[in-house]
Amino acid sequence: MRRILLPLTLLLNACMPVTQSETTTRAAFVDSSLPSMKVFSIPRPVAVHTSNADLARDFMDLSMSLESGRTLDVFTRFEGPITVRLIGNAQPSVPRDLDRLLHRLRREAGIDITPTASADANITINAVSRAEIQRVLPQAACFVVPNVSTLPEYRRARRSSRVNWSTLTSRTRLAIFLPNDSSPQEARDCLHEELAQALGPLNDLYRLPNSVFNDDNVHTVLTGYDMLVLRAHYDPALRNGMTRQQVMARLPAILDRLNPQGRGVPARRAARTPRPWIDAIQTALGPGASAGARRAAATEALGIASAMGWQDHRRGFAHYAMGRILQSTRPDVAREQFLLADMYFARTPETELHRAYVASQLAAFALTEDRPDVALNLTGHSVDLAARYENAALLATLLMLRAEAFDLSGRASAGADVRLDSLGWARYGFGSDWSVRAKLREISSLNPLNRGRGRL
Repeated sequence: MRRILLPLTLLLNACMPVTQSETTTRAAFVDSSLPSMKVFSIPRPVAVHTSNADLARDFMDLSMSLESGRTLDVFTRFEGPITVRLIGNAQPSVPRDLDRLLHRLRREAGIDITPTASADANITINAVSRAEIQRVLPQAACFVVPNVSTLPEYRRARRSSRVNWSTLTSRTRLAIFLPNDSSPQEARDCLHEELAQALGPLNDLYRLPNSVFNDDNVHTVLTGYDMLVLRAHYDPALRNGMTRQQVMARLPAILDRLNPQGRGVPARRAARTPRPWIDAIQTALGPGASAGARRAAATEALGIASAMGWQDHRRGFAHYAMGRILQSTRPDVAREQFLLADMYFARTPETELHRAYVASQLAAFALTEDRPDVALNLTGHSVDLAARYENAALLATLLMLRAEAFDLSGRASAGADVRLDSLGWARYGFGSDWSVRAKLREISSLNPLNRGRGRL
């Protein structure tokens, strides 16, 4: 299992993976001329409003299958208290983010999980370089494997059945590998996704609009839905070694107890996502493909979505991917794609964060067209959404867009205040001073006033 380098670009080239030459050292996160890095404090997970019938189906697909599509013969999890150890040269933000995550898992998912310094920890989180990760899995930002604790141990066992998830009958020891030279937000995102999969579901489902168990990377921290799935995964009615039939038989009672409000909610029964659509999306947005291949893949994804008759967020995401690809060469067509993405996102419940991403794109167009009021309107509600979902990169981008819109409307003092506020979030979301200043320049270049003053 791994978090794929499938970045949901915020704006122009925002949030794309940086090369090693562009990545500063962790010391640069501390010794900076920019304002102090801002961090999120109290979690604000959104309540779950999902049918228990849909939850049961999702649970089975998440917990009894792998991303490859292979089904698992038996259910697995940890039994008893779980300990977690952090080793390696981790960024200064990682211990705090790990503590916050463990606290949430105890409080929201009811999992008995605590930190430890012991070498016999159940889960060992290895902070290693991006290069070390990609020597093992070239397209991965981070990953988790069973029955090992360190990277050398994994290298020795990687071609054996020992690290094969499909052979597990229980979970006792796992290793997570996350980058120590990424932005603080990327490291935190890896913590959330990989620790959640170390504990519970091993699959990702594009049909889920409100979950980190989805390779679209819209959600970057565990949602209320994810915590409910994990709470069900560790319910006393389940145990290691259960068959699919045994798990299915116990799920209705478990979900009725954990999510009583879901009993009367009608099931949506979203169609399964075909593998060709997943492959097309990953080609369109992932690393390594040419511009022509990306556009062809996005076209294929749109064709599949149309043929499937989708009216949900997956159709919107395909339009978003096409908009991403066309924005530098066909901006007029790209904007139409973003508007279509927003239309489909609006038809699906629990996609407000998806719409915030679209709002950042449309606000950028509004700035270039000298329409500051439109940009302010688009970004206004989205700022709170980005904060609620703890996405500092999106939050900083939206605030920078608002700052330029204030400048363009003649409210320079308000613009300066908002821009200053954005920088602390940008340091968490983008990491290095270089990345933060590049983001500022990028968004400043959208403002017609700056182009006219020769500030580019």
